[in-house]
Amino acid sequence: MKLILMRHGESEANMKNYWTGWLDMPLTAKGKQQAYAAGKLMKERQLSVDFCGTSFLTRTIQTANRVLSALDQLAIPVEHTWRLNERHYGALVGVNKEEMVARYGNEQVQAWRRGYRVALPKGSNDYLDRRYQFLDAKDLPQAESLADCAARVLPYYHDVVVPHLLAGENVLLVAHGNSLRGLIKYLEDLPDEEVKNIMVPNATPVVYELAPDLQILGKEILK
Repeated sequence: MKLILMRHGESEANMKNYWTGWLDMPLTAKGKQQAYAAGKLMKERQLSVDFCGTSFLTRTIQTANRVLSALDQLAIPVEHTWRLNERHYGALVGVNKEEMVARYGNEQVQAWRRGYRVALPKGSNDYLDRRYQFLDAKDLPQAESLADCAARVLPYYHDVVVPHLLAGENVLLVAHGNSLRGLIKYLEDLPDEEVKNIMVPNATPVVYELAPDLQILGKEILK
């Protein structure tokens, strides 16, 4: 079976170079094209999908829809979950990255971006909508380290994704740079210091071929 990980296509926040986190932003026209092209590439490689999971955020949902449309597989089960959301950037949500460098210095900004356990300044969740009303207040972060983000992603992987894989199904997860970095760290058993080297480009399928016991047999980044 195969586990396919994909970051969403270019969002409006990517284009404007600011930290998005849980702020809901749509894809740009380029992002929509990237997503459809990724699906076409998967189809050319004869990849099929039995189950798809996305975050609660529009940019992943739009990406998944276009990927599955290109695959002619819009009818497969698709589940949206807050656990695949992007890392919560706290007080830095919606702030331009260059402005952050000017204000705090490049070293601090890089520590926030790439450090696995580095805490961020807390912010609010005032911009969240009814999608999150079912969550307890304790489950709504005000800021996350990458380790915090991974800690909420992994229960979804174990509780939802693993049963599909063990049933012999191919799973597509469309998520975000940081939620996927945390999952990749776990899958590949990487030490904390290696996480800064994990790059997850927009709309680029990362395909893991798995053994029946879910050990990784191979990994391919489709381009």
